Formats: sequence, structure tokens, C-alpha cells
Amino acid sequence: MATCPLGHASGADDYCDVCGIQMPPPARPVSRPQPHAQAPQPEAQAQPAESCPICQTPRAGQFCEVCGHDFTGATPAPVRVTGVRWEAVAAADRAYFDKVIAEGGPDAAAMQFPPYCPERSFPLLGEQVRIGRRSRARNITPEIDLTGPPEDPGVSHLHAVLLAQPDGGWLLVDPGSANGTQVNGRTLQTNVPARVGPGDRIHLGAWTVITLREGTP
Repeated sequence: MATCPLGHASGADDYCDVCGIQMPPPARPVSRPQPHAQAPQPEAQAQPAESCPICQTPRAGQFCEVCGHDFTGATPAPVRVTGVRWEAVAAADRAYFDKVIAEGGPDAAAMQFPPYCPERSFPLLGEQVRIGRRSRARNITPEIDLTGPPEDPGVSHLHAVLLAQPDGGWLLVDPGSANGTQVNGRTLQTNVPARVGPGDRIHLGAWTVITLREGTP
């Protein structure tokens, strides 16, 4: 039974049986939205290890240990022409060799200091200058090729990389060489760039030292 606006009980739902007032329309039920069922989420799949797009070597840092590829894909900043000609001069350092032998190692007893090792000069050109020993099997031809003769057995095929900077200077990176790299007696951390400049001495291998120099073209 319906109730009119004045409170009378009425058997009719259009006009009240008691006072004749028009009855209000019946209230419509409020529909509540149903929660949407969430679609099942796909199971996370294990991502394969990233490999170098050039030589397919598994990634171990910013630079490929084999070919020197930069995994970040960053476009190098343009190098400003400063009118300075940089060069790297490679030679043999007897004091460093004696230190390496004194520290020992599996191959220390078999190493010999070269009786004759002429200085070799390499111009620093381009955005990246790789230091190492060439390898036909791995298709590596570093810009600073220390293959020899004489050949330092402690130098990796890709031992270190020099990166040109917009201000005309250089950063040195060891991408993970077997025997490490030192700058002025300080050992570099793997894939941590270090600023280098004229007069800095880079030691690597069993007896190799590389001195950076600058001069007018």
C-alpha cells in the first residue's frame, strides 16, 4: 500500500484514496556498478642476458670486453677543435716490471724484460681510442696497437679505452682487462672513467708504460 505526501495510506498509486492528492511516482532502485574483473596478468618472463650487437659477447659493463662497443648507445658529444695534437708514447718501464715480478703471479717466473723496446708514438684521433693487442680471430684492431715486437704478454686484446671530451681532454676506461690498468700508480676500477692529461703515465701489462703528450699540430 502506498502513502501519499500527507501521510494517508492509499490503495491507489495515482491519487490518494483519502485526500485525493496526486501520489508521487514510485522510486526507482539505484543500480550500483559492478566491479570489473581484472584481466589475468601475464607471468614475468626472464630477460635474456644482453649481448654485444657487434661481436655477441655477453655484457659485463658499459664497454664490450672484446670490441669496445658502448652499450649505453649514447651519442658522443662533439669534440671541440682546440688546435692541440695529442699523442700516446708507448715504451718499456723496468721499474714497473720489477714491481710486477715482485708481486708474483702464475706467469711471473716466465716473464722477461725486453732487451730492446723502442718508443712508439700513436696519435689520438677520433671519439674513442682503444688500447690493446690486435686479434684476427676476434676482429680487434686497436688504435694503440701494442702487439709488438716486443710483445707484452700481460696486455689484453682490449685493455683500455680513451674517450675524447668536448673540452679537448680525455677520459680513460678499463673495460675489464685481465691484469688491470694504473694511472700514475693508482689502479683504475673496472668501467669507472678517470681523467687523464699531458704527462700522465698509464701502466699496463708486465712492463708497458704509455705517456700522454700534447703539442701544436
